[in-house]
Amino acid sequence: MEMTQRSVGILPLGEVPGLVLKIMAAHILAYADLPAKILPSLETPHFALDKRRLQYDAGGILKMLESRGIKGCTKVVAVMDQDLFVPVFTHVYGEARQGGNMALVSLFRLDKNPDGSTPASSLFYERAAKIALHELGHLFDLFHCNESTCLMHFSGDLEDLDRSSFSFCRHCSVGLRFHL
Repeated sequence: MEMTQRSVGILPLGEVPGLVLKIMAAHILAYADLPAKILPSLETPHFALDKRRLQYDAGGILKMLESRGIKGCTKVVAVMDQDLFVPVFTHVYGEARQGGNMALVSLFRLDKNPDGSTPASSLFYERAAKIALHELGHLFDLFHCNESTCLMHFSGDLEDLDRSSFSFCRHCSVGLRFHL
């Protein structure tokens, strides 16, 4: 009997730097032990732009992606360079359906430090990879973690994100292995 290998698709929505996609794919392989492949880009989902907020509705984009389906991947992490929101927050760095197949990552707020300065490109890439891994954790049914350095800890701002590590705490690591 042939086993289906789990894989993660990295799906650019609109213009997304190729190096960011490659870094995300490499981190997913390194930290989640899952092969990741970069998928052909789709257009920016302009239908999801809320003209009042000048942000894109993350939930609407996820619904669209779920209705399309993406063949050949167990899970998909879509990436865009637009500002995202969900109704209860002013912005989100990413969004995923708990235990679902589709996640979304925004690069929009990652290239500015809290003081307004521009971070080193390595910190920008680190932030993007952390968000991709965090959202992937939700797809594998992991919830937000209370341990502040765990990758599954909720990051409400960049300082929280920068404090988190690339590691899942012991509890989240066990949960991830269980759901893989």
